[in-house]
Amino acid sequence: MREINYRTAVREAMVEEMMRDERVCLMGEEVGHYQGAYKVTEGMLEKFGERRVVDTPIAEFGFAGVGIGAAMVGLRPIVEFMTWNFSAVAFDQILNNAAKLYQMSGGQYRVPVVFRGPNGAARQVAAQHSHSMDPFYVNIPGLHVCAPSTPRDAKGLLKTAIRDDNPVIFLEGETLYAVKGEVPDEGVEELIPFGQARIAQEGTDVTLVAWGRPYHTAMQAAESLAKEGISCEVIDPRTLRPLDHRTVVESVKKTNRCVIVHEHWEHGGTGAQLVDLVQREAFDYLDAPVLRVHNQDVSMPYAVNLENTVLPTVERVVDAVKKTLYVAS
Repeated sequence: MREINYRTAVREAMVEEMMRDERVCLMGEEVGHYQGAYKVTEGMLEKFGERRVVDTPIAEFGFAGVGIGAAMVGLRPIVEFMTWNFSAVAFDQILNNAAKLYQMSGGQYRVPVVFRGPNGAARQVAAQHSHSMDPFYVNIPGLHVCAPSTPRDAKGLLKTAIRDDNPVIFLEGETLYAVKGEVPDEGVEELIPFGQARIAQEGTDVTLVAWGRPYHTAMQAAESLAKEGISCEVIDPRTLRPLDHRTVVESVKKTNRCVIVHEHWEHGGTGAQLVDLVQREAFDYLDAPVLRVHNQDVSMPYAVNLENTVLPTVERVVDAVKKTLYVAS
């Protein structure tokens, strides 16, 4: 194993897959000559040339459609959104074309396209650039949705996504690119399957479920609670569609309590789906209501002190855990 950052892990996955399969190509705003807004695609234009690394106009609806069309006729495009917030402009292409063409064509057309880019709040990028977009996309049949939290998962899941014959939504944490972690050594290939959660830490008192940046918040909260004698089991779903129901339910049956940490508003999405799942399949094992720690129900403010108030924090996770244990904060 070796240690690299999340940014490098994503780049390695793309480079390795483009070297393995000449049908794989990359397109998006500033992915080529500028080498990516977050430098994820650094060096790729020089390595693969302008036919396979394509700088697009600022037109998400257009280049998302080009990627879908290219996938329909035999290529395997990777379409980068400079930020997933901008995918709202291309939502019709993803909803009505990428996700539905296989079914609507009676299986005549596969759409092996990966839409990827940074997701969620960064630092002081204000209301229009701070959405965590997963709740919108997990509702759509026909899509796979990945939300890796670590460099190892980012690389392994992206390689799986590029090889998949279905459209994949790949949500990279906008503030995770510099986060380091272990990945397999060069030359050792690891493909991480969809629908298989990771138990990041075993525990006995409460189950924490979190993905993306909130996963790291949950891990910090678990470390803080451990000092008070509270043992947290931390589960990272890795993919939100398909969602690994079994791992979550089995954990709750063991701990009898559950707190879900996610970076989005309260209504709808994977957090609400997990609450429904746990209360249906592990109701008789619960010793307390399932709680969620999520964004406050407002658009993201610009001021950093207000931004920190809106997002899930370690303190809010600790407080939620203690509520499920009926322990005073």
